[in-house]
Amino acid sequence: MSVMTDSLAHPARSEIRIESVLHALADPVRLLFVRELARCGCEGAPCGSIELPVTKSTRTHHLRILREAGVISMRPEGTARISTLRREDLDTLYPGLLDSILTAAH
Repeated sequence: MSVMTDSLAHPARSEIRIESVLHALADPVRLLFVRELARCGCEGAPCGSIELPVTKSTRTHHLRILREAGVISMRPEGTARISTLRREDLDTLYPGLLDSILTAAH
């Protein structure tokens, strides 16, 4: 069952599918965002703090794809939304996948 976080649906760990994760990470902009988020640490980062070469509306689209695939979670904090990499969930479901993708040559 999906988990709701302030009106944003996040898939439960059991709902995360490899096809969705790979699709989400196949896009260069989304992969850039995930790499930067991984470097930021476990606390996450405000969505707009990671520079991406796209417009705000396109950024929103990319973040939605990542969230719905279960790659990131988003939570409200004041007027910002904080994105966090769902590393524990991904590592549990697909051991080594995220590390392989994050360390692969650009």
